[in-house]
Amino acid sequence: MKLSFTTLGCPGWDLDTIITQAVKLGFDGVDFRGYREELAIYKLPEFSAQAKTTARRFADAGLEVPCFSSSARAFNPDAQSRQASLEEVRQYARLCTLFGAPYIRVFGGGIGSTPPTVAIDSASADLKAMFEIASDHGARVLVETHDEWVDSDLLHRMIGDLDGDLAGVLWDVSNPYRQHGEPPELTWLNLGRYIEYTHWKDSRADPTHREGYSYTHFGEGDMPLATILELLKNGGYQGYLALEWEKRWHPELDEPEVAFPKFVETMRLLLE
Repeated sequence: MKLSFTTLGCPGWDLDTIITQAVKLGFDGVDFRGYREELAIYKLPEFSAQAKTTARRFADAGLEVPCFSSSARAFNPDAQSRQASLEEVRQYARLCTLFGAPYIRVFGGGIGSTPPTVAIDSASADLKAMFEIASDHGARVLVETHDEWVDSDLLHRMIGDLDGDLAGVLWDVSNPYRQHGEPPELTWLNLGRYIEYTHWKDSRADPTHREGYSYTHFGEGDMPLATILELLKNGGYQGYLALEWEKRWHPELDEPEVAFPKFVETMRLLLE
């Protein structure tokens, strides 16, 4: 298995620093979720007019871009939202060609009061359209365990409806466990055959926090990290293990220069 980090954890780093630190710390790849102040990176010169040069810099450094983590959603409540999600997938699919990236992450999308069966049908239809866009560029769309789709049974019903051919799953290992109280064994049972990529973070139960937990450095919380990794290993998973240090959303978290080495060190020990 290979290690990467999402740029959500280093919003202050420029490309030089991202590349230098990734190589120095022993990462194999970088998962782009924004760059500096912009989440939609395809709007930036580095990923539009200068995209070929940027891609070459990563390749020359021996770094892969395994995934572009977009803001697009599988379930869209209206036509305007749907068109925005499809256009975002289209933009990232273009970058997948240039960077040789195999995956585009999309969120499940909040369904609110929409009945689950209706949400599943709508999301399946939009994912089929996303598949056509991504496949033309040699990429696949992965739906993250996020929003109401942290319920692995619900996500299984949607992905299973597509037979796993048109989309896969990005297992954010924290979300089902923390937000839905779902044991990782159940998540794997429902979704294991569809999981192609993973996002990792650690946390500790914290009744004083509004979410019921607070983030910690990797290996210092009470997430069942070893159990999750064992499920992946026993299931034949050979993909990326990507640190998602949510520095962009939680500026009080330690700097990436502190958090990223801790992830590499702890994950290497777990892998052994």
